[in-house]
Amino acid sequence: MTQQIFDLRPFPGSNVPTDVRITTRVERRSNLLTVRYSLKDSSSLIAIPLMVDPSQRKSKLWEETCFECFAAKKPGFSNEYWEFNLSPSGNWNVYRFDAYRQAMKAEVGFSALPFRVNRAQESLTLEVEIDLGKIGLRDVPVQVGITAVVKLKTGDVSYWALAHCGKQPDFHLRESFVIEL
Repeated sequence: MTQQIFDLRPFPGSNVPTDVRITTRVERRSNLLTVRYSLKDSSSLIAIPLMVDPSQRKSKLWEETCFECFAAKKPGFSNEYWEFNLSPSGNWNVYRFDAYRQAMKAEVGFSALPFRVNRAQESLTLEVEIDLGKIGLRDVPVQVGITAVVKLKTGDVSYWALAHCGKQPDFHLRESFVIEL
């Protein structure tokens, strides 16, 4: 078991309230990747999508507040990678790419992506367990990027990640998949 805790950082120059903080816990047990996001917002300025029932696969979740995770085999093994989108609404999606932003398609290995969302007055937590075996990453070293898109009630959007490796926010850059499990 490997568990690590990180703070996400907004892209430099983003319009973000000073009291917003996003902490993540990442853990791998065999083929199970668990990611827990904790969002603190004592200003209540973040626009949080309302819960839907039932949750469903939905496109373009990144247009609202959304938590994301990227997973790939270590470089040299393959250029393909996966993007997991998780909305506080309960909606989700998983995409597969052949290489950097190429051949994006819905990943058919997942017909559901159950995760838990807990809301409190000034915080939100979201925890997902991803079966890496469903995408051929069982028993292989993986690189992971943990990110979030945060939309304020004003409409301003900020991009949060463990590492910002480009001149513009770009979660797909492999150099930003900084966690090795």
